[in-house]
Amino acid sequence: MSRAELKPSTVVGKMIGVLDLQGDVFEHLDHLERLGVAVRPVKKEEDFNDLAGLILPGGESTCLARLLQIFGIDKIIIQKFHEGMKLWGTCAGAILLAKSVVGEASHLGLIDIAVERNGFGSQMDSFVSEASIPRLSGTPLPLTFIRAPKILSVGKGVEVLLRIDDYIAAAESPDVLVTIFHPELTPSLAFHRYFTRKCGVEPGGEETASDPSWEKTSWMRLARITPIERQAIRRTPREGIATGD
Repeated sequence: MSRAELKPSTVVGKMIGVLDLQGDVFEHLDHLERLGVAVRPVKKEEDFNDLAGLILPGGESTCLARLLQIFGIDKIIIQKFHEGMKLWGTCAGAILLAKSVVGEASHLGLIDIAVERNGFGSQMDSFVSEASIPRLSGTPLPLTFIRAPKILSVGKGVEVLLRIDDYIAAAESPDVLVTIFHPELTPSLAFHRYFTRKCGVEPGGEETASDPSWEKTSWMRLARITPIERQAIRRTPREGIATGD
């Protein structure tokens, strides 16, 4: 299935969008479809129509910030946010949404958190772990950190969902969710289910933490790639390419 074949919702305000400029777009679309949620890749103004929520995916924050400005998408996101659209930023997306970014100007500034880019070091310092987040799941959730930022502090109206050692890994305000790790690169559906409900959209399917049919290459069913590219991707761990902060 290609992006063009993703079916639009017939219910106003019941669709979740994924910002489609750079980064882990297909992976988020795949997870949302597994929950039976109507989804749409978003890259131009008309794509924002009737969205209940928008995911800003992991990728490269400097690149994403520049593309947002070039195409004027930053202004549209801010406008739609003030009209009620919920937001979720993963990794680079969390940097874009932060009110404060260490050593540089903030971008969208829609949640009162302070973040530090490359908080763990280089791409080689990426890692996986797991943690318990009772609000989302009764079992520990897998966490994938890829050249991740750190949330250093949160302001008034922002609640910490997950704190590890000296940093915050997940937080939320009533209208914005941020995670410095990548739920879309794991079989876990917990964060995507949580966000859809935050948007007022009820996901379908069984209330399970993970989808046993998920594989690291499941996202490829949504991408138009050649057989040679497909083979190369299967040989290369997805965690090591085209993502980070």
